Amino acid sequence: MTRALVAEAIGSFFLFATVVGSGIMAETLSGGNVAVALLANAIATGAILFVLIAMLGAISGAHFNPAVTLVMALGRSIAPRTAVLYVAAQLAGGILGVWAAHLMFDLPLLQFSAKARTGGGQWTGEFVATFGLILTILGTVRHRPDWVAPGVALYITAAYWFTSSTSFANPAIAVARSLSDSFAGITPADVPAFVAAQLGGAVAAWACGRWLFAGRSDETKSDI
Repeated sequence: MTRALVAEAIGSFFLFATVVGSGIMAETLSGGNVAVALLANAIATGAILFVLIAMLGAISGAHFNPAVTLVMALGRSIAPRTAVLYVAAQLAGGILGVWAAHLMFDLPLLQFSAKARTGGGQWTGEFVATFGLILTILGTVRHRPDWVAPGVALYITAAYWFTSSTSFANPAIAVARSLSDSFAGITPADVPAFVAAQLGGAVAAWACGRWLFAGRSDETKSDI
């Protein structure tokens, strides 16, 4: 358990540091071109997700995301107490990652974002982004376990671009990004609606996945 919690904290640290740090770097170097900055941010996030899941998946399951932990608890893959400890580790490690990004780029350690992210379109984007992420995880874990790391990494890279919210898809990272007044930030007041949309998307994907991936994996392999 201790190793699993440390793995969740370390993974969240590097994931959140990458999201915020690459956003700061991208905004600095892109010369005001938001599309280029978003592309750099997306590629860096997808790349670190692949590495972290491949490295830590065997230790903790590589959740790094309370929405993933919730779904695993609903499916009884982990106990409720373990889920609570996972979320605490994710938040603690992730916030430290955001602060580390600030230190690396000589920014104030403690800050709050002023970047508004609100409205029906953004909330729908978070619902869709989280639904797709959870479905990707459930499907690959069930039928293609070797593809969990690349599947999640590629999905998030794509979701940065096809969702209006740029795919936070993670309640812990929504909280942590509110503590950074940078390219990746979100105002603290906008976090609760994002989290609600993310949790709604996660539960909907869990319900869908129970039906969609109910068949045996060997039955599916013959059709692909």
